Amino acid sequence: MTTPNGLACPFRRLTLVGATIIALISTAPARAAEDVDAKLQRIEALLVDQSARLAAQERKLSEQAALIQQQQNELRALRDGREDNLAELRAGRAAAPQQQPGALGPPAGPPPRTTAQLPSGPVGEAPAPTTTEQKAREVAAIPERLGVLTPKGRFVVDPAIEYVRTGANRLTFRGVEVVPGINLGLIEAGDADRDAVIGSVSARYGLTDRIEVEARVPYVYRHDRVTTVAAADQAVVRTLELDANDIGDIEVSGRYQINSGKGGWPIFVAGLRVKSDTGVGPYDVEFDRFAVAKELSTGSGFWASELGVTMLYPSDPAVIYGGVSYLHSFGKDVNKQIGDNILVGNVDPGDGLSASIGFGLALNPKFSVSFGYSHHYIFPTDTEINGTTQSSNSLSIGALQMGLSYRLNQRFTLINSFEFGVTSDAPDMRLTLRVPYTF
Repeated sequence: MTTPNGLACPFRRLTLVGATIIALISTAPARAAEDVDAKLQRIEALLVDQSARLAAQERKLSEQAALIQQQQNELRALRDGREDNLAELRAGRAAAPQQQPGALGPPAGPPPRTTAQLPSGPVGEAPAPTTTEQKAREVAAIPERLGVLTPKGRFVVDPAIEYVRTGANRLTFRGVEVVPGINLGLIEAGDADRDAVIGSVSARYGLTDRIEVEARVPYVYRHDRVTTVAAADQAVVRTLELDANDIGDIEVSGRYQINSGKGGWPIFVAGLRVKSDTGVGPYDVEFDRFAVAKELSTGSGFWASELGVTMLYPSDPAVIYGGVSYLHSFGKDVNKQIGDNILVGNVDPGDGLSASIGFGLALNPKFSVSFGYSHHYIFPTDTEINGTTQSSNSLSIGALQMGLSYRLNQRFTLINSFEFGVTSDAPDMRLTLRVPYTF
């Protein structure tokens, strides 16, 4: 059958379209399968990549944890054992470090002209805290024999001068009182002023970081003025003045630091002091026929030893200190005739018990102060007189303490301490000036 020419083109187009649709429908499942496989492969690749990244991050975290642990160990070691230059400067035992460019504080001169100055250390990091022992060393005004020991290999010469003032006024009535205000008998008034100046040189050496030894040689000058007034029918005034100067009692001592003060514990220091009888004793002077001394002594006249323990506890910014000690005096047979009819036999000086407490405060790298209280109890002295043993009264000596310390330079430190008596048996005041020099 012959198709008209007008219908030939549309028919052909329809045929081509249909063939194309049939081809597309037949190839669609194959292409869909290919797309799913490609997607699965991409997902698997992503999972493998994510797993690798997670493993790398875990390794980095492990390395960071190990590094943090190492830094913590280093910081702990620095806190426990490093030398603190600031503490040495405050104690006057080390040279001052030279200031580096860019360090905090005013420069010594005009700064050099540079494009930039970087700090010598990390910015924004707080300095490592000092150890207990280093903090205790910062306060040099703590009373003598209560501070932390001299470092190993250090030699310190400590010259000192001490002034002691003691005054006593007593009124004695020997008689009867008829009515209030009317006395029949003898009235005696006594006024005693005693001044003593003691110059001494001490030397101490650090055998180890926990053991030091010390020796002290004093020279004593004394002046006593005693005035007595006896009033009966008329007043009789007697004044006696005595002077003496000679070597005092030489002392040797040693101290041992028991612990290091780690873990929040205070530092405990044990000390042993031995005092000789090199000075002029009270029974070595000359007496008159009435058993009144015509000279003054410069020493105790007896050997003695003292054992004690002191404590230092830093409580920033102060250091709390305290201590207890026991003094034992060794008696001896004097066997000396005093006056016309007094024979002194065995003399056993009373032992002593002492305690002290206070605190020191470092105000800056050069200046520090301390305040405290000390109390000494002296047991009675037993003296054999003409074959009979007599006991004296016990003594209670209490004093308020204050100390000032200023570091003059790298080796010299000026230490000034005061004591003010608060009991009747204590000296009125004691002033001490020390200038330790460190080699």
